[in-house]
Amino acid sequence: MLGPFRIDVFEYPPPFLLLPRALGLLTDDFMRFRMLWFALNGAVVLLGFVVVARFMGPIAVTRALLLSPLVWLALPTLSTLQKGNIQVAVIAGSMLAMVLFDRRRWAAGGALLAFMTVSKLYPGLLIVYLVAQRQWRAVAWTAAFTVVYFAASVMDIGWAPYAAFLEHLPGLVGGEAFPAFRNPAAVAINLSIPGLVFKVGLFGVPGMSFGAAKLVGWAYTLIAAAATVLAGLRAHPDRIKPIIWMAILILATLRSPFLPLVYGTFPPLWLLTLLAATLAPTRGVLWVTLLLWASLNLYWPVDWKVDPRLLAVAMLLPQATSVGLAVFALRRRWEPDSVAA
Repeated sequence: MLGPFRIDVFEYPPPFLLLPRALGLLTDDFMRFRMLWFALNGAVVLLGFVVVARFMGPIAVTRALLLSPLVWLALPTLSTLQKGNIQVAVIAGSMLAMVLFDRRRWAAGGALLAFMTVSKLYPGLLIVYLVAQRQWRAVAWTAAFTVVYFAASVMDIGWAPYAAFLEHLPGLVGGEAFPAFRNPAAVAINLSIPGLVFKVGLFGVPGMSFGAAKLVGWAYTLIAAAATVLAGLRAHPDRIKPIIWMAILILATLRSPFLPLVYGTFPPLWLLTLLAATLAPTRGVLWVTLLLWASLNLYWPVDWKVDPRLLAVAMLLPQATSVGLAVFALRRRWEPDSVAA
C-alpha cells in the first residue's frame, strides 16, 4: 500500500524509471505526482489523436476527430487513465514516433520510439516493420536512443535494477511473475493470446499450464512478426499508414502474457475510429462502428463477483473484435490516395 492506494508489483524494464524520476523532481508528494501523471498521459493521448488525424488527410481528419470521443468515453480508457497505467500514452507515443519518421524527423521519432520500446517492449514490433521497409535511418536513431536511455538509467539508478529485471524476465515473458494468474477473475478478463490457455483451464481442461501458454505465445510471436514483415513489404497510401501502424501495435499487445481488458481495448478502439474515418459516413457504417465500439466497451472489475467461466466467455467478444480489426486493416487492399481523392 502507498497511502490509500494498492500498488501493483513493478513489471517494467528499468529505463522506464527515467520518466517518473524526472517528474519526481517537480514534487515528492504522491497525490500531486498522480495529478502530473494523469495530465501527462491525457496530453500525450490528445496530441496523438490530433497529429494522427491530420496525417490522414483533409477528409479523414474531420471524421477521425469527430469519432475520437468514442475512444475517450469508453469505460476501459477512462479506467486506464484513472489508474495511471502508461499503456495509453505508450500507444499514442508510438504512433507519434511513426508520424515523425514519415515526416523525416529522425531524431525526434527515434527518441520517442526508443523510450516506448525500452519501457514496454512490445512497440519493438514497429522496429521490425521499419526494418522491413528499409527505413534504416529510423532504425539507427531508435537504436542510438536505446543506448542513451540505457546509459542514463544506469547512471541514475545503477546496475541493481537490471540484475533484478534479468532474473525476473523469464517469469514476465512466461507469465509466472504476474500475480493476476492466481485470480480466476483476472484470468477471465485477460485478452492476450497466450492467456487463452488459462481461460480454457477455467473449464477444467487438463494441461493448461504456463508451459503450454509459452508455446502458444512463441507460436503467436512468429505469426505476428511474419504479418508485420508482410505489412512492411507492401506499399500503403499515406492516409492509411496510421491504420497499419495501429494494427501492428494491436498484434504486439496481444502477445503479452497478461493483457487485462481495461488496458487492452484502447488500441482497437482507436483503430476502429481510424477505419471508420476512411469510409463514407453512411448510416450502415455508423451502426457497424457503434456495434463494434460496444463490443470493445465491455468492462467488469475483477472484484465484482461473477462466475469466471461466464466472464471468460464474455471476454471473447472484445478479444475477437480486436483481432478482427487488426486483420482487416492489414489484409484489406487500400485504394491509392489519388483514387480515393
